Amino acid sequence: MLSRRIFQQLTDSFLYGSNRLVAGRICSASKCTSCSARRQTTPNAIRHASSSSSTRWKSRQGNDFFAREARVQGLKSRAAFKLLELNEKHKLFKPGQTVVDLGFAPGSWSQVAVNRTAPNGRVVGIDLIPAQPPRGVSTIQGNFLSPTVQAEVRAYVQDPDLGRPRRQISSQQDGGFTEDDVEELERGYIDLERQAHLDAEGAVVEEATEPAETKTSIKAPSQKERDAGQGRVVDVVLSDMLMNTSGIPFKDHAGSMDLCMAALTFCFDTLRTGGHFMCKFYQGSEEKALETKLKRLFTKVHREKPDSSRSASKEAYFVALKRKEAPTREDVFR
Repeated sequence: MLSRRIFQQLTDSFLYGSNRLVAGRICSASKCTSCSARRQTTPNAIRHASSSSSTRWKSRQGNDFFAREARVQGLKSRAAFKLLELNEKHKLFKPGQTVVDLGFAPGSWSQVAVNRTAPNGRVVGIDLIPAQPPRGVSTIQGNFLSPTVQAEVRAYVQDPDLGRPRRQISSQQDGGFTEDDVEELERGYIDLERQAHLDAEGAVVEEATEPAETKTSIKAPSQKERDAGQGRVVDVVLSDMLMNTSGIPFKDHAGSMDLCMAALTFCFDTLRTGGHFMCKFYQGSEEKALETKLKRLFTKVHREKPDSSRSASKEAYFVALKRKEAPTREDVFR
C-alpha cells in the first residue's frame, strides 16, 4: 500500500477545500399539488432503475479506501493515486516540464502533473468527451485518433509559451516603482547598451584577425536544438485512454493496444530525447509486442500494477523511461 508520506503530500498539495453537497428540500405536505403531480408523472421504471451492477458499483466506491481519499483531498478521481505511486517510484516529473495527458477526463492525472511540474510547467489534456479541466490545465476536445486533432496538439506544444502561467512582475506594495528602482533600471539598461557596443567592436576585431580557415566553422547543434528541429518538445506523455468496454476480454484488449500504439506514435513524433511515456492497457496476448516496440525507443521499460489499481481489474501500465534519439520510425514500428 502507499505510504502515509504520499497521502500527506497529497493533502498539502491538493486539499483545495471541502465540497459540500446541498440536499434538495423535501416537501412534507401530503396534499401538495405540484409535488403530487411530479410523483404521478414519475414512471415506476425510473424509480426502480437501480440495477444490481450499479448497486455493486456504489457499494464498492463507498468501501474503497482510495476513492474516499480522493474525495477528501479534492482529487478528481482515485486514479490520481496510481500516477502518484508510479511517479514516486520512477521520477517522471520535474518543474517546468511540458506534459501531454491523453484521455485526461476527469482530470486526476492532470491534477498531479500540474502540481509536480510547478513552477512554470504546462499540461495539455486531450479527450473526446467534454470535461471541466483542473486549474492550470489547457485542454483540446476531440478524438485523438483523428489526424486533425493530433496536428492541433502538435501545433500547440510547438509554441513554448502557450499553456504556461504568465509571469507577473511586481515592484512595491503600492504597485509603483520608486525613484531608486527607476534609476537602477536605467543604469542596468545603459550598462547593457555599453556592453553590447563593446561586444560588437570586439567581434569586428576578431573577424579581421581570424584566419580564413576558421571562418567557415559551424557549431554543431545541441541535443535540445536537434529535438526542436524535429518537433520533439514534450517531456512526458501520459495515456489513460481506453475504449468503452464490451465485456469481451480479447476485444477490450485489442482496443487498448490500438490506443497505446496511437499514443506511442505520437511519442515518436513529439517526445524529446530523454523524455518519458506512461500508458494504461488491458492485459492480453498482444502486450508483449507493444513492450518490444517500447524497448526499441526507450532505455528502460517497466510493467506496473499499482497498489491503488483494483486487483480484479485487468488494467496494467507500461512506464517507458528516457527516449532514445537514434531509433528511426522503421526501427521502432517494424
